[in-house]
Amino acid sequence: MLTVPGFKGTNAPMPSSFLLIAGPCVVENDRTPREIATAIKTICSELDIPFIFKASYRKANRSRGDSFTGIGDIRALKILRSIGEDLELALITDIHSSEEADIAAEYVDVLQIPAFLCRQTDLLIAAAKTGKWVNIKKGQFLSPEAMQFAVDKVTQYGNSNVWITERGSSFGYQDLVVDMRSIPIMRKFAPVIVDCTHSLQKPNQTSGITGGNPELIQTIARAAVAVGADGLFIETHPRPREALSDGSNMLPLSELKNLLRKAHRIFQAVNSHQ
Repeated sequence: MLTVPGFKGTNAPMPSSFLLIAGPCVVENDRTPREIATAIKTICSELDIPFIFKASYRKANRSRGDSFTGIGDIRALKILRSIGEDLELALITDIHSSEEADIAAEYVDVLQIPAFLCRQTDLLIAAAKTGKWVNIKKGQFLSPEAMQFAVDKVTQYGNSNVWITERGSSFGYQDLVVDMRSIPIMRKFAPVIVDCTHSLQKPNQTSGITGGNPELIQTIARAAVAVGADGLFIETHPRPREALSDGSNMLPLSELKNLLRKAHRIFQAVNSHQ
């Protein structure tokens, strides 16, 4: 059973680190996800950071109809399960409909609810009923206070294993902003992860391809840890320009260790006084 470090709503002792959820945006092929997972595991083992490997088996919310969506659901899920078994890693992936909940639950440990779907009652209930951990991404259109009701839809079905992920709020048509006040507000309802990559998106571009500000990923990560986030969500790729989805928002894999080392020091400094 997975454990969640850092949630002060439990009687657990103070953890030694935040949780990291990281990986590529989507399963692109057989090789790249394994390359990324292996590298991240090595880094996290050295820094003593708990790690859950993330990759979507299918992208269902691309801006353009001709954008890459996946290599096939079951093939991608089998690749994820193979990585998890071989590297002894917990796994998280997105689901987009109630029917997908039971299917994905056979392969991964955590079901993620995309931000645009965070109010979909049937989807949340289906995820809850699997008994898996459920990570709900906060909609860009919602206040942090409103996420209590999304959490309730999961816990009311007997599943208390739920997190919230902050991923920015709409700021006009083509920008997002992360309100750090949302972290302590939402921690009243569930542990809070901060998505350091999607929160820097530049959506609704005229090209139909979402832009981003990846140079600010470290800024968001350091700020999130400093104000008490329970974990960080980071999409990373060894070659972001070649990534088939969200390449403009990804952290180069070569930069991950330095970011995590700095964030870990901040975490230790902040928590040493509590």
